[in-house]
Amino acid sequence: MSDATILETPRLVLTMWDKGDAELIRQLHSTIETTRYLSGAAPWTLEKAEERLKSWFGEQARDGVTKYKLLRREDGRFIGRAGFSRFHEEDGRGEFELGYSIWQNAWGNGYATEIADALAQWFFRRGFARQFIAFTHPENSASQRVLRKIGMQDHPPLTIDGILCPTFRMAR
Repeated sequence: MSDATILETPRLVLTMWDKGDAELIRQLHSTIETTRYLSGAAPWTLEKAEERLKSWFGEQARDGVTKYKLLRREDGRFIGRAGFSRFHEEDGRGEFELGYSIWQNAWGNGYATEIADALAQWFFRRGFARQFIAFTHPENSASQRVLRKIGMQDHPPLTIDGILCPTFRMAR
């Protein structure tokens, strides 16, 4: 494991971003298929990718955790992002939220389940908090299956960008 490595699984490696990774992020979210369930539901511009990258560096500095770069272990190929960010509800409470996005050509290989499960265990081992949440677009049944598969429990839905989103919680 290198200094930049956050977490490894049998097939995946999570690392911290490099400052020049905005183009990778833009490519990850360059199609309607890869953004239809995200806020805005539109392909990302390079400017948006640069903003997100900057925010992830800020989260890492502030919270000690963020969304990280996801690589295939066997060849180091970039296949997505995964990790935790603070989600601030309307009442001002902030709790950690698990999130991931996988490159479209890597869908269907179990990568989301593998990294989500490993991240949940890592989160509790590191003692970030006693619980975390995750939410999905109501039509994103694949992510809902992943979250249930790793042991997350259904929780009352949250309204995000005007959409009532299935929400899940996991406690230590």
